[in-house]
This record gives sequence, structure tokens and C-alpha cells, in this order.
Amino acid sequence: MLDIRYIREHAEEVQKKSEQKGYKVDVKHLLKLDSSRRELSAKIETLRKKRNEHAATLKQGKPTEEQLTEGRELKNQLSKLEDEFTVLDKEFLVELKKVPNMPLADVPVGASEDENVITKTVGEPTKFDFEPKNHNEIGVAKGWIDKERAAKVAGSRFAYVKGDLVKLQRAVVDWAIDVMTDEVVIKKIVEQNGLRVSTKPFTPVMPPAVIKTDVYEATGRLNAEETTYKLADDEIWLNASAEHSMCPMYMDEILPEAELPIRYIAYSTSFRREAGTYGKDMEGIFRLHQFDKLEAESFTTAETGLEEHKLMVAIQEYLIQQLKLPYRVVQKCTYDIGGPNATGVDIDCWLPGQNKYRETHTADYITDFQARSLQTRVRLKNGDVELVHTNDATVLSMRPLIAIIENNQDKDGNVAVPEVLRPYMGGKTKI
Repeated sequence: MLDIRYIREHAEEVQKKSEQKGYKVDVKHLLKLDSSRRELSAKIETLRKKRNEHAATLKQGKPTEEQLTEGRELKNQLSKLEDEFTVLDKEFLVELKKVPNMPLADVPVGASEDENVITKTVGEPTKFDFEPKNHNEIGVAKGWIDKERAAKVAGSRFAYVKGDLVKLQRAVVDWAIDVMTDEVVIKKIVEQNGLRVSTKPFTPVMPPAVIKTDVYEATGRLNAEETTYKLADDEIWLNASAEHSMCPMYMDEILPEAELPIRYIAYSTSFRREAGTYGKDMEGIFRLHQFDKLEAESFTTAETGLEEHKLMVAIQEYLIQQLKLPYRVVQKCTYDIGGPNATGVDIDCWLPGQNKYRETHTADYITDFQARSLQTRVRLKNGDVELVHTNDATVLSMRPLIAIIENNQDKDGNVAVPEVLRPYMGGKTKI
């Protein structure tokens, strides 16, 4: 949630940048509600003071009928104003929550993902002396992917993932967790990228797979119409990504600065409705309703939040480089970064089976947008209390597995296991 004081002082900018992100907001109406709300709040406080003073006089002796009548009138007036305030405050909060986070100054302005900016390309697209298959063709032939039987059991966009593909997925998870919990590796990444952040490693965690409605709304991530499944008999939603249940972990808490940064690598099964058709994306395991995801989440001070975001991207690049996958780094434009984000970076890996780069990782810098709604704060060393800043980033989903399969295939449909994963695959060099 954006600070209403910032909106008051930068009304035109907030209106303009909200529109640049593709959000329909009416800042003038919001500020009108804000003004009415403050005026009504002042009236309530004045009336409460008057009521308290009147109540004090009643205690000084036997009250007259006139005093009792006045007391009842004050009570009724106050009750009426409080009811009005409740209605007005609810409308105000609805409008306030429509306002997205403001993009940082260097985020390119764009009206679609086509206006995202490629900032770096690493490696050349993999070349073959045969026509490469896509991951679904390889997976079905190998018996790794069975969507037909899954459709009988659960419906479309679910899959039975089997055999060596399960082992490969577990290998990547175990390897990635080992990397991110190793302070020596984190220090190496920090130094290689000239970052001014702590070398503290990440702590692995398995978060809840469900989130309460009010908490999910406070994260700014609840998209009920498009992506999120709700449990029918409860005010609980299935997690659409691991960071969704990680960012509210410290809601209503004040953390000591000495504990920051707090860094987690969270592993969770995630669920997304994703209504609509996506052509080739419907094949294989590229876009499923259920998938496992390894996600990084961190809590920092405002001073170190942006550098933490850069660390997240650097870690993603390190992991992809170790897997020896061709990739590019993409700075997302205003339209594509998302409501809670101040900036966002995608990493696209080369998929030979599609003959194009496709998004496999994303990193989001949220500033204090989530923390304001969740009231997650930090007590600084000087005693001041401020909102924390949050970051999240993809470490692993099903998509990097697709990139591994397609970039390491041979003409016989076998897949070479990346060197860094071989110790986690019992020494296998090929599957």
C-alpha cells in the first residue's frame, strides 16, 4: 500500500505513474475521500473530548435530568459520526488499495511487455546438427511427462511427472539450496558484482501452502479473478507462489536492525488458475496449474533494499551460468513489473525447442509497499522505527528444467546432466 501522505504531496505524479503501470485509479477522488475522512475524524475527536468532559462533570454530584439528556445526545451524535466514518474509511481503503507502487526512475515506460529492455545477453543460442525437439516431445518419449492420465484425474494443465525428470528436479532443488545457504558462495557473488550488501546466506524454509484472505490482500499479490484458487468453505487461498506466504511472515512485528537482512529460500507447491489459452505453452510442463517452486525472499532496511534486489539478480545469473544455459537479462517496463513492484527484472533462458528465449526467472523489488499494509517494521540502531523493504526472486520453477532438457539433448533424445548436478544424480552423466 502506498503512503497516503506521499499521494497528497505528489498527486499528479501518482496518477501519471499509475496509468503507466496500466492501473485505473482516480487520485482526485481518493484525495477527496481522504479529506472528508480527516475532517470527520477531527469532528469525532472533538465530540469524544466533549463527551469525556461531560462524563467527568456527572461524577461530581447527582446529575440533573438535563445533564443526562445531554449525555445521551452526545453519545448518539458520536455513534452516528462513528458509523459514518466506518463507511467512509472502508471506501477510502478500497480506493487506496487500487493505487500501485510507484516505479523507480530508471524503469522504462511501456504499454506492453514488448517494450521491456534487454540489458544483457550471455552465451549463444545452442546449436545442433539435428532438428531439436521440445521438452514435451522428449519427456513423453522418455515417459517423464504424462498429461493425458493427469487430465483424467485432475483436469487439464496438470501432469504426472515421473522417473529421471523427478530426480533431476530434486537434484536442482538440493543443489540450489546448497548454493544459497553457503556464505562462501554468497560472498563470492557479492564481491564479483561489487555489491554493498551483507554476505549472510539464505535460510531454507517450507512455508504454508495457504494464505488467509486479509493477509493475501495485504501482500498486494491476491489476484482472485485470474490466478488464484480459493478454498470453498474457508477464507483461505492456495499459494500461487512461495513468496506470497513468505512476505507476510513478520506482519505486525518490529524487527531489530541487527537481524537484517533476513533471507529465506522457500520451497513450496504452488497453484495458479491462469485462465486462457497460450498456444504452445499448453504443451508439456511450461504452464501448469500446479508446480513446485523455489523462491528467495528477503527483508532489509530501506537503505539496502535496492542493492538487495541487485544481489537477487546476481544470484539468479550465477545459478544459470553454473548450469551453462544461454540467457538474457530483461529490465521490465512500467506496464509489466506488477502492482506492488518498484522495479522488476526477468531472466529469459534459450529454449531450442521453441527457437526463442522464454522467461524462467523474475526478481521483484517491492520497497516498503507490502510492509506498510503488513506493518512489518525495523527498529534502527538509533532507535527510530521504519518500514522494512522486501525483495523476492525465482530460484527454481519447472521452466529451468525445460531449459536444461532442451539445451542438453542429443539426437537420440537423451539429456546430458549438467556437471554441477551430477553429484546429486548419483554420478549420472546422461538421462
